[in-house]
Amino acid sequence: MIMFFPTVFRWLLVASVLVLAGNATASPPLTLAEVYEPGIALEDYWVSEKYDGVRAYWDGHRFLSRQGNVFRAPDWFTRKLPDQPLDGELWMGRERFDELSGAVRRTEPEDDLWRQIRFMVFDLPDSERRFSERIVQIQQIVSAVSSPYVEAVPQWRVSGHEELMSTLDAVIAGGGEGLMLRRGDSVHVGGRSASLLKVKRHDDAEAVVVGHLPGKGKYEGAVGALLVELDDGRRLRLGSGLSDEQRHHPPPVGTVVTYKYFDFTSTGLPRFASFLRVRADEPPSAATGPD
Repeated sequence: MIMFFPTVFRWLLVASVLVLAGNATASPPLTLAEVYEPGIALEDYWVSEKYDGVRAYWDGHRFLSRQGNVFRAPDWFTRKLPDQPLDGELWMGRERFDELSGAVRRTEPEDDLWRQIRFMVFDLPDSERRFSERIVQIQQIVSAVSSPYVEAVPQWRVSGHEELMSTLDAVIAGGGEGLMLRRGDSVHVGGRSASLLKVKRHDDAEAVVVGHLPGKGKYEGAVGALLVELDDGRRLRLGSGLSDEQRHHPPPVGTVVTYKYFDFTSTGLPRFASFLRVRADEPPSAATGPD
């Protein structure tokens, strides 16, 4: 059966879930990346791995998602963290996003899972220094914290585009997602900024699930594709990328998902779009709860 929710009602429903969960606050002032294009002066940038994890903002007391939802980490995980804001990624390791997402979205944290998570710190939102100087600050803070669960993200330089692409291919071959570039002379700013660039072999975007399309053949009785709505109101089918488990237990209508694609069609729709994941900061009551 295909199910649809009117756009306004759907977003009111999601908003009410957040309020009832007591899990929403103002979105933190994160720097959001633009996409790398060849031709920039790479000697001006630091390079780091783009972790396949969950963006997390430590506000000095708790972890917040990009949308302002609270990640309920165990007290022992956060005990040594400083009272100053830190921007980073909660990460379990390459190719373990689904495990990580399930762990951080639980309303009651599970110690065994959180012991496998690391908070990878890559920025200091309240520092007024340039990024090259903030790297040193981050290393000093992480060293002072002295926790096995907190690490400073390694940063390095490349000589040019060819070395950057070679490094990207090596990261992807090892199960990584991509690379990040950050201008060494940039100050911290909130919102989308050309001072932070993502380097990937494909692009990705988000959409809202508005329906479940029935499967055929081997997927008869399961979901053949997710029907999703893009920001401009147009709809797209995401048939590939879904696991057998997700086809039998698909993301509910109203869920925000991430999909990957390669360029655009002549009509402006994403080309070769496929399901990537459920957005990790979906509210706990709409995601995986304790077993």
